Order: sequence, then C-alpha cells, then structure tokens
Amino acid sequence: MDAQGRGQAGDIDPADQWVLNPHTGEYELRLTPSAPQSGIPGPRRAAPSPNRAGAPAGRTASPVAPGRTVPPPRRRGAPPEEPLPGRRGRRPVKKKSTAKKAVLWTGGTMAFVLVAAAGGGYLYIRHLNGNITSVSDDGASTGGFQTDKAINILLIGTDKRTGAGNGSYGDKDSVGHADTTILLHVSKDRTNATALSIPRDLIVDVPDCETTQSDGTTKVIPGTDDVRFNTSLGQDERTASCTVRTVTELTGIQADNFMVADFNAVKTLTTAVGGVEVCLAKDIDDEDSKLKLSKGTHTISGEQALAFVRTRHSVGFGGDLSRIGLQQQFLSALMRKLKSNDTLTNPAKMIKLAETGTKALTVDSNLDSIGKLKDLGLELGKLNVKNLTFTTVPVVDNPTEKVKATVVLNNATAPTVFDMIKNDVSFTEVKKKASASKSAEAAEEAARLKGTKSAASEVRVRILNGGAVAGSAQAELEYLQNEEGVLKSENAGNADAALSKTTLEYAPDQADQARRLAAILGLSGAQLKPGKSVTNSQGLPTMTLTLGKDFKGAGVSFTTATKAPEGVQQSTADKVECAK
Repeated sequence: MDAQGRGQAGDIDPADQWVLNPHTGEYELRLTPSAPQSGIPGPRRAAPSPNRAGAPAGRTASPVAPGRTVPPPRRRGAPPEEPLPGRRGRRPVKKKSTAKKAVLWTGGTMAFVLVAAAGGGYLYIRHLNGNITSVSDDGASTGGFQTDKAINILLIGTDKRTGAGNGSYGDKDSVGHADTTILLHVSKDRTNATALSIPRDLIVDVPDCETTQSDGTTKVIPGTDDVRFNTSLGQDERTASCTVRTVTELTGIQADNFMVADFNAVKTLTTAVGGVEVCLAKDIDDEDSKLKLSKGTHTISGEQALAFVRTRHSVGFGGDLSRIGLQQQFLSALMRKLKSNDTLTNPAKMIKLAETGTKALTVDSNLDSIGKLKDLGLELGKLNVKNLTFTTVPVVDNPTEKVKATVVLNNATAPTVFDMIKNDVSFTEVKKKASASKSAEAAEEAARLKGTKSAASEVRVRILNGGAVAGSAQAELEYLQNEEGVLKSENAGNADAALSKTTLEYAPDQADQARRLAAILGLSGAQLKPGKSVTNSQGLPTMTLTLGKDFKGAGVSFTTATKAPEGVQQSTADKVECAK
C-alpha cells in the first residue's frame, strides 16, 4: 500500500507512520493531526455517507494525552529530530517481543499472515475487514476456537486454477479439490503444536453434509464411501464444511475453524515476505511443476515458490507423499522467515503482509473479522516453532490395487497418532512447570498403581455404562471374561449419571484387585478412586467399573501414548532440511 492509502503523501516514508509503542509491543498508526488526511481505502462495500462536509464518516481522532502532541512523521533526508524535553539521559525502555504480536499460520500450499495492529486506526482495520472472504461452516465445526482450550484449525489448499497465470497448471477446469490439507493442533497450554498432513489420495468415507450454496440455499449432499480424500471438497458441489466433516469422521477430531486458499496464496505471500530460503540435496529439473533449481540453498518466491510446493516427480518416490514432505519443509522455512527480526521489525513489510494475508484466504464464518483473526493469532503466536511438529497420517499402499495409486490408513499406527492429538499429547519434548499442589496430586495418583496385584481370576468387578455407546458394558464384560480371565465380573446396567472419564471405585482391601484391573485395561492412577465396595448379585463385595464417554471399545487401552509410534515420519519447524 502506498502513502496515499495510509494517510499522507508527499515525501513522507509510509513506514514511518507506524510507530512501535514500547509499552504494548504493537505498531500504532501516527498521523499528523494538523494536516488534511487522505482517505484510507475502505472495505469492499458502499461507503457510509459523510457526517459533515469534507469529513469521512466514522473517522475519529486518536486520543492524545493533555499537554502532549503527536510527533510529526519523519521525512526522507531530514536530519534527526531533537528528543522531547525531559527525555535526554533516560534509560531506553526495553521493547517487548514483537514475535507474539505477529499473527501467522500456514497450511499446505497456503500461508496466512496478519499483524496485530488493532491500534492502527479504525478505517484501516475496517479496510482489512473488507479484504476477508468468509463462508458458512454449516455446523461442521465446534463453533470457533476458545482461548482456554486446545485449538484445532483445518487448513485446506485447493487445486483451483483461479488467478493470473494459473490456468497453465494441470487441470485448468478443476472445481477445486482438497489438494493439500493440514490439521493444525495447538496444545491447551500453547507450549507445542502438531501439523498433521492428510494425503489427498487417502481412501476415506465422505459423510453426508449439509452445505450452504452460493445462492444462500442449503443442500444436503449425499456421502460416498471408499473415495479419495480430495473429493471431500469441490466434487458434487461440496464445500469446505464437507472436508471438515470428513476429517472428523477419519480422525475423531472436530476442527474449531478452517481456512481455504488456492494457488495464488503461496505466490503472493512469499513475494510479500521477500522470499523463503529452501534447501535441495540434489539438482531438480521438473517439467510438470516447471521447477528448475540446482543443489544447495535458494531464496524462492512467487511462481518459483508455487512450483516448489507442487513438485513431486523429482523428489523422494515421486508421489504425493514425497510432495507432502517437500511442502512441510517449505512451510517450516516460511515460518522461520516470518518469525525473524527481518520481518517482525519492519512495519512496511508487516503492513504488506496484513494486506496480502487477508486477501489470500477464505475463512469460516466464525473467523470473519480482523478482530477474531487477531485473537487467534495472539494465541498461535505464543508457540515456539521448535515445538511445532510436522507429521503425516500413517498410511500404506492400497492392497486392492495392482497399480498403486491410492493409500489406506495404517491401522497399526494411525489410531495412536489420532489419539495423541485428541488427548493433547505433544510430539516433542516440552518442559512444563508444575505447581507444588499438582505435583503432589500426581504423585498420589501414581502411588495407587504401585504395589502387589492379585491374579485376574481373583478380581471381582461389576461394570456400569456411564456414557459409552449402548452395549459397551456387555462388550467389555465379554472381553474381560474371555480374553483376560476376569471371571468374577458382571454387567450391572447403566450408571445413574454420565461420566466423561472411566473410573474404578474400590475399597482399601481391594487395592490389589484394582491394580490388576488397571494393568489389564490401561487405567491411570487418576481413574482409580479409593472409596467403598458394593454388593454384587451374589451378595459378595465387588469393585465398580463405570465406563465413561472416553471408552473406545472392548479391550482398547485407556492409556494415551506419550510418543509417536516407531516409523511415523515427523520433523520440527525449527530444523532446516534439504529436499532429496
């Protein structure tokens, strides 16, 4: 944006109108109050009527402390100004990190960048609001992220060839499938995050989905089984909410929000940031993606950046999974660039990124304003990139195909990966500070699992259904009796109230039985509840196992994995990797 678009023209440096406030760490728009102001471009809608002659509606003057004036903007070539009276000799105020004020997140062949410049003037914020395109989530999401919970954002890159120069890539008539999809999970305490790539050629069941069409009407699009994941968007007029529903059915994780971008996003954003440095372990000359780079490091942007993230035939095994690895490397490099001082301390570049970022994406209706996006960005900005893990849904070749073209879930490892994300388990080692009270509580819970264990044949337990699906108590009973030898067990029907977590209540003299059952079922110390026994149908004292909403099926362990299964590909955003 030029100077005319932000307040003053002439020989004023546009970047100098944005001043870092040392007390808040945010950039603020400072305009000369005595000079006439040029109008800032408004949003894409009719401008309001002037409220007085010569004055745009809605404009308000920035508050100025009594007795103080806002310093005028510097002019190119002008000598340095004298400091304000009383400022000489003062120790400079330590600036707060601007890293946490930058709003950035990227996904697949897209990136999303904003600045937390809420103090920069009402009209400019309104202008950014006008850049944002939003669509209905059709009830597929949770309704929007919350600051006191873990955050799940679905990032979708489509293969729609809209925009200048994109018609020459592949299928120019593509309806816009889910070409590259990443489920971004940010932990509740914001210490770590996981970016889970979902292969476009993964065979999934796409559920029925209610969608809002372009004319405002709603339409239920029938689901299809055993189809490629990428058909969850675009195919049969499916919208992004269908992709959200498909991911929920696949992983058990419901997204809070989603963002969608086409080819132009990666081109415009890499140009705005000044290019991204990538590394190649070999020369690449790919006729399909039009990428031609020599071995070593290169700074790429625009068309070249798009070619990089589209390349697959010249890296790895030449398929979509190899391209995913390349995209994850690119996104890591882009994030490092955006977090660097070169970007964060450059007001003009940050403003350009805000303009580009708000135009680059389509977001769900729960993220339809710059204020909401800023709030999300402030949460995401708390994360250290060294604790952001990129990984991919574990898959194997489709066994039904002679010519391998699609993949299916690896049922040996994929459920563990999904479970770790659902239970907010970090894929990286994160040091956490625990309060003394929580440490004591954790020690007490761990102690319940320590000690002797009775034989399985001596365990006496009744099973209640306290929130699991119908039939769960009977299924667990049959598993314990037939597979684990817990013969003194019975189905006691439904509990009086639903529980979110499964519990085992027992009397002090049944602790050895409780420890044996905990070992069989994978119960944690927190799920063991010392209390009292009850009388079973035979008039004998028995423990009570109440199955909660966390019950996943007969014989499925309640213990959540603390690290990714062996063989699951993963990398962190702070590491520089070279494409092979």
